[in-house]
Amino acid sequence: MGIGTLVAMLAAALAVIGVLATQQAYSLFLPGLLQGAVLTIEIAILGSLLAVIMGVLAALARLYGPAPLRWLATVYVEIFRGTSALVQLFWLFFVLPQFGVTLNAFLVAVVALGLNVGAYGSEVVRGAILSVARGQWEACTALNMSRAQMLRRVILPQAVVAMIPPWGNLFIELLKSTSLVSLITLADLAFKAQQMNQNTFKTIPIFTLVLLMYLVMSLVLTIGMRLLERRASAGLARGKAA
Repeated sequence: MGIGTLVAMLAAALAVIGVLATQQAYSLFLPGLLQGAVLTIEIAILGSLLAVIMGVLAALARLYGPAPLRWLATVYVEIFRGTSALVQLFWLFFVLPQFGVTLNAFLVAVVALGLNVGAYGSEVVRGAILSVARGQWEACTALNMSRAQMLRRVILPQAVVAMIPPWGNLFIELLKSTSLVSLITLADLAFKAQQMNQNTFKTIPIFTLVLLMYLVMSLVLTIGMRLLERRASAGLARGKAA
């Protein structure tokens, strides 16, 4: 699906929200849902940043780190890929205080979702690095580059192009997973919707707006990642031409 189609879908979704906002049955719930959406976006952005950092560090540790770092990175990846994000949220929020470590709900949400998605992202990064042609490594060796120079100047710029589409999918999964944080008392979009529904039983307008809001957020994210992919590909093409 091209960027033009995605932009058209985004415009249509925003237009539908705008039309619904003029109707009293929907406008009553919109301000509260928007407040929840802001918290959802904050968690998604910070969680995504943590996921990228942990994904890159874990991948590099597993590929090039000393044995203890490789072992730690592997343990991290397998634990967070092999257990439920919901269980991880509950463990950090309810179990850690039993060991004398108490984190606020917002921090728990960011850390749990970021570490969870980062574990999957580490495999994306590792696979992208390994997909770079062997000849590139050999050329860097012939130029007497250190491994750090190889990665920074040659390998990672090429690997990034391959990373962007799967990272985009992971970011969308993280965005959708933010609905879990309502279970640890955070008033995100899902929490606000459930609260309003329990108080008013106006299921159709509330969850119609929620569906459209999640769609808008995911479309904005998808368009941003497509533009980033296009820019990275163009930069790589210019580098090869040079």
